[in-house]
This record gives sequence, structure tokens and C-alpha cells, in this order.
Amino acid sequence: MKMNGLAPTSRVSKTSRFPAHPIAGLAGTSFKHQHLQGIIAGGSKDGFFEVHAENYMGAGGPPHDALTKIRRDYPVSLHGVCMSIGGPRPLDKVHLGRFKALVDRYEPALVSEHLAWSTHDTTYYNDLLPLPYTPATVSRVADHIDEMQETIGRPILLENPSTYVLFAESTMSETDFIRALVRRTGCGLLLDVNNIFVSATNHDYSALSHLADFPVEHVGEIHLAGHAEQEDDEGDLLLIDSHDGPVADAVWKLFDVVIGRCGPLPTLIEWDSDIPDWPVLKAEAAAAQAILDRHADSLFGKAHAAG
Repeated sequence: MKMNGLAPTSRVSKTSRFPAHPIAGLAGTSFKHQHLQGIIAGGSKDGFFEVHAENYMGAGGPPHDALTKIRRDYPVSLHGVCMSIGGPRPLDKVHLGRFKALVDRYEPALVSEHLAWSTHDTTYYNDLLPLPYTPATVSRVADHIDEMQETIGRPILLENPSTYVLFAESTMSETDFIRALVRRTGCGLLLDVNNIFVSATNHDYSALSHLADFPVEHVGEIHLAGHAEQEDDEGDLLLIDSHDGPVADAVWKLFDVVIGRCGPLPTLIEWDSDIPDWPVLKAEAAAAQAILDRHADSLFGKAHAAG
């Protein structure tokens, strides 16, 4: 089912349990339960929070209690990590049903998944694994995106991967592959700027050139995160999309370039291990918000001058 014409933005029904919270131009962070009291004590209702869907697939308990408190005051983005959209097997109907239940329950402003696979037969891998870029893979992934969008009744944002290997059988560039998926399914895109930088460094190509060919007109959300530096077997630099530290200076610079092209899009700071105290994570979001606001002011100034 091609979802053209349905924008992946906030959708609140007439019987919504939550007030409407606009998300355009906001910076947000991953929601971690240990930050709940600090968030509430801070009093500010700025920004938004993103959660991994798989952490909330139980029926109730403390996770849902915490997320309900957050959702009353903030927009929420629902980010899937285990749908295995790029896998060769059919989507797990039980998992997909649980995902839909979360969408219905929390009415997220944005819904996203990864361009990756993470299951094989009955084995589930704790990783997001890459796939070859071929027309056959486009067809399979598009079918899975269509099924997911049809089930939840709204378009998703598809996140570009961080990669550490390339496939000899690939016949398409990553950007052409992603562009073909958007054309086939009508999905939007989640542009992870750190993933762009990690992949470009690991495969020795220009991150700026990659971004120049990325279909940014379809981007509905941006991710920023920290990465770790390691060495491969030959002693060359290898970057890992680790989400365990602050955003690197080079990634901030790329983000500035992206916002200059796209305008102020919802931007999420991911920090999923070695989690800092809330003020540290909040400061990262504030840095992103400053860049978003600067570009928004510039756009407003240009529009005012033209008028």
C-alpha cells in the first residue's frame, strides 16, 4: 500500500487521550526511566521524547506508567528496532500487532523503523544487520514497509543504516536504494546524521557527497548520536555507532549543513548506554535546538524580507 499524501506528522484522533503537541522544529532526547523525576522537576514542556517500541510491548507495569506521564506533557516518537524490515522472511505478525497496539495507545507524533534485518528463522540477533542494495531487495523491503504501514494505518519513517561491510552483489548506491523505497511505498525517511558519518569514515567516502545525494525532501526526523573509535584488523580507524557519548564535532557540522538544506526538522539525541545524568542529555538537546532555532530565524528573516 503506497502511503503517498499521508505525512508522517502528529496525528491525534477526536477521541485522543492526550493533548495535541506540535513537534515541528523541536529537539528531543531518548527517554530513559532514570530521568523521569528530573524531567518532571524541571517543569519545562519543551522538546519531545523518543522510545524504543520493544521496551513497551508488555501490557502494563512501571514502563507504561512512566511513558504515560511523559506522553501527557510531551510529543513522543516511537522507534522500532526489531521489525527486521530488511529480512528475507515475512514480518512477525505478533510483533507487528504489538507495535500497532503501541501506536494506538500512545498516538506518537512520529513512527520509525530501521533499514536492517535482525532475525533468521527462530534466531533473534541483538544487532541491526546490513543488506545488499539490489532491485530484488528493494521489492522485498518495500513489501514489508507496505505491510507495516497498512497494519498501523499511517506512514513510517525509514532510518538509514550505519554500515561496516559492503556487499559485492550490490548494484545500487545506498541513496538510490532508499530513493526507490520511498517511491515504491510512500514512506518518509529518518536521517541519522551520525550513521552517515560513521559509514563514510568506515568506507572512505565523503559524508558531504553522500548527503548531497540523499533524498532530503522526504526526511521527517533527524537522529544525532555519539560514536566510538576502534581499529579494524588492519589497524585502520573503525567507527562504531555506539550511542554512548556526546555528539562529535564533525557530526554537529554535518547536522548544520543538513538543517541549512532541509529547514528545522524534529531532531532527536540518542544516548542508549553509559547514560549520563539528565542535565547532560538535556544540554545535548539544547545544542541541537540552538541550531534549529538559528536556521528557523534565518528562514523567517528571508521570508520577511521577500514579503
